[in-house]
Amino acid sequence: MRVFVTGATGFIGSAIVDDLVAAGHEVTGLARSAAAAEKLEASGAKAHRGTIEDLESLRRAAAAADGVIHTAFYHAFSHASFGARLRALIGGSPTNIVRRFMTAAVEADRQAIEALGGALRGADRPVVIAFPTMAMAPERLAVEADAADPNAIGGLRVRSETATLALAARGIRATIIRLPPSVHDETKQGIVTQLIDTARKTRVSAYVGDGKNRWAAVHRLDASRLFRLALEQGEAGARFHAVAEEGIAVREIAETIGYHLGVRVEELSPEKASKQFGWLAPFVATNNPVSSKLTQQRLRWEPIGPRLLDDIAAHFRTTDRRSPPTAKAERQPDHKHIAKTTQP
Repeated sequence: MRVFVTGATGFIGSAIVDDLVAAGHEVTGLARSAAAAEKLEASGAKAHRGTIEDLESLRRAAAAADGVIHTAFYHAFSHASFGARLRALIGGSPTNIVRRFMTAAVEADRQAIEALGGALRGADRPVVIAFPTMAMAPERLAVEADAADPNAIGGLRVRSETATLALAARGIRATIIRLPPSVHDETKQGIVTQLIDTARKTRVSAYVGDGKNRWAAVHRLDASRLFRLALEQGEAGARFHAVAEEGIAVREIAETIGYHLGVRVEELSPEKASKQFGWLAPFVATNNPVSSKLTQQRLRWEPIGPRLLDDIAAHFRTTDRRSPPTAKAERQPDHKHIAKTTQP
């Protein structure tokens, strides 16, 4: 199958490209720069120069493909066009810059989904869309049949899921892969990487409240394999969960980070969490357990990669020399105690 992949040189996208090439697919990846194009070609794929804001370029690439996997999403100002960045900066109150930027990013994603799906019209040509589990209703175990929740912490992204399901309603084999806040290997761990960076800068590894709120997780290679299976086998309108671990207590994550950095582990109130984590604080406090039971059954997908806490430990073994521990971080985290909070 000829497959067009957006976000093809990103952390998840590059693993998807490798998996597709290994499975015998002919892959073309979206490349924003010459360096990205060179990286793609070195992996055995072709490069298509453009951005997710260049809708006509997306349509051409999708029209030339048998299927599309869309993982691109600009999470940083540098990913957006100059115009989008300018509108976010000067479009209103400085306190709302992050929300304006995220709104623009979601709108760009929605338009890209419609452009890609529209170009695949008229045949059994699948499009697979990446979507965050943080857009699901919190405080309960999310399952595949659940609709995304506009009131969730990641609720702005609901428009992307709505656009994907609209494609399915028009007869396009559009499917959704919901990704947890930590897609990980030993080099990166999704949002957890930002928690590590914050703990390193502030010398405090923190969680909000009692830290019993849970995050789902999946290894990068398990996630990439699921994208391929959805491309090859997924039915129109299906929603799949790329989740290997249903829920890991954020306190346990913070304790693991604190131990390996040798810094204090601290419980924070929501007010203090805002000072520690900035815009990320509401995500750190969110309870987001997610099931993949139906996904595993329907696509015969079995996660086999390392656990998140193992990859955090491996990250420090390969990238850091451990600092002398503080008095509060001398012992390893008590996983047996925390494990009681990780069950759904």
